[in-house]
Amino acid sequence: MKLSVIIPSFKDPLLQKTIDSLLGNSGLGDQLEVIPVFDGYLPAIPLKLDDRVKIVHLGKNRGMRGAINAGVLVSTGEYIMRTDEHCVFGDNYDLILTSQMKDNWIVTPRRYFLDPVKWEVMDISPVDKMDLKIRGGKFTGVEVKGNGEPLEEATAMQGSVWCLKRKLWNDVIKELDTETYGPLIQDSHEMIFKIWQNDGKLMVNRNTWHAHKHRSFPRMHNNGTEENPARCEYGYAQAIKIWGDYYKEIKEKWGI
Repeated sequence: MKLSVIIPSFKDPLLQKTIDSLLGNSGLGDQLEVIPVFDGYLPAIPLKLDDRVKIVHLGKNRGMRGAINAGVLVSTGEYIMRTDEHCVFGDNYDLILTSQMKDNWIVTPRRYFLDPVKWEVMDISPVDKMDLKIRGGKFTGVEVKGNGEPLEEATAMQGSVWCLKRKLWNDVIKELDTETYGPLIQDSHEMIFKIWQNDGKLMVNRNTWHAHKHRSFPRMHNNGTEENPARCEYGYAQAIKIWGDYYKEIKEKWGI
């Protein structure tokens, strides 16, 4: 298997459409597996049958981080990709991402905005690059202008779609830390910091793209846990506590 796509899922009605886009726009054919992880629930309407779809059902709700970890554990691909359950993808996205990947990279494609009602890409300029900042007591990505090259290094990503080699996950990420950060947030920053510490890079690949549901549309899920702002604030604070000094060290290098 070349690529395993993990989809942490919690009651989002757009999951099947996202899977349809992953399968329909694949260039890898039967070398692709899509792994939706039902985080403590079962959908009212079963997913369409497809040999490339491997369903994981968690009997207990674990939250987004735990669902991603569970999907990775059962995946078999040389590469691992994660996506939100409300996205569409460009033609041959999987072939492009895996063929233009170095061993120590984590890669995110160009990001457009999705109208989930019309199920089409909105006429809005894409996000081509993000810089890592501390705003409001938390790490966040701020949109900046890219250099226009097909591949460019960046310092932050939204985290809705990323791809990396399994070996990099096994050696460096190992698993997303739910004990320290809680079940939901700051996962992309955790990954990037760990990869940087091992001389890796975050890259934007503009040779392909995904479109993520625009924030102006109502949120249809809660990432798999009860809404709890205090829990999120705890996770933000933990990320600053763990990585704040390291961030200060590298700010000058990146000019951020």
